[in-house]
Amino acid sequence: MFAMKVGPALAAGCTMLVKPAEQTPLSALYYAHLAKLAGLPDGVLNVVTGYGRTVGAAITSHMDIYKVSFTGSTEVGRLVMQAAALSNLKHVSLELGGKSPFIVFYDADIDKIASLALHGTFINQVDKNQYERVLKFMEIGKKEGATLLTGGGKLSNRKGYYIEPTIFTDVSEEIFGPVMSILKFKTVEDVIKRANATKYGLATCIMTNDLNIANRVSRSIRAGDIWINCFLDFDIDLPFGGYKMSGFGREMGLESLNMYLHVKSVATPIYDSPWL
Repeated sequence: MFAMKVGPALAAGCTMLVKPAEQTPLSALYYAHLAKLAGLPDGVLNVVTGYGRTVGAAITSHMDIYKVSFTGSTEVGRLVMQAAALSNLKHVSLELGGKSPFIVFYDADIDKIASLALHGTFINQVDKNQYERVLKFMEIGKKEGATLLTGGGKLSNRKGYYIEPTIFTDVSEEIFGPVMSILKFKTVEDVIKRANATKYGLATCIMTNDLNIANRVSRSIRAGDIWINCFLDFDIDLPFGGYKMSGFGREMGLESLNMYLHVKSVATPIYDSPWL
């Protein structure tokens, strides 16, 4: 994430202030150290650590900062936009995440599905606050009628907090965390309708060997990134970002460079030119 934001900003000729998440400041500080060793002039790349409610708020409301690129929750993304509007109307790009549909059609490779779903849904560890929050939402889901098929246990060790891979059915609202909800549909139209019913639109995975279905569904779903028969596949030239409440703006690709540029039009008369 550090590289995705710093790379295009520096390439566009900007100086940059990076505020990493308070849970993970060390990698950003080390990257800044490496940048200095590589000869980057003082003041071009700066890292400031701290909490969002203090350091983050100061950045988003600062009158001499003209662009903010934020990755985080939709709730905080709203605060970033509000602060930008109330200060100097700085440009904002937001990557706010979302619970992505994982769509499996009847002709898909079952073994491949299991591997991709495991990696994409259950692989991440969380900090203690998120750990407790996910467990809370799992209990709310049960009370609201969701059926627990497997998992739901608590796991933790010295390296972090983990939640046992969990699968629900009959879920009315998605649970953010290492939790998968299974729904069945009879038609492609129903699948598209349900995938678009969410307020988020970051990504979607489509598993099928039918090219017509893959093209139809990928063009119909309102999400910024569509993976067909793969999951979490990224490339430096492939723009990444969301629709709807998953934010706006793109990381990587030419679009990421454009986020740190302003267009300027300059007109001047030219006298006595043989071409006029």
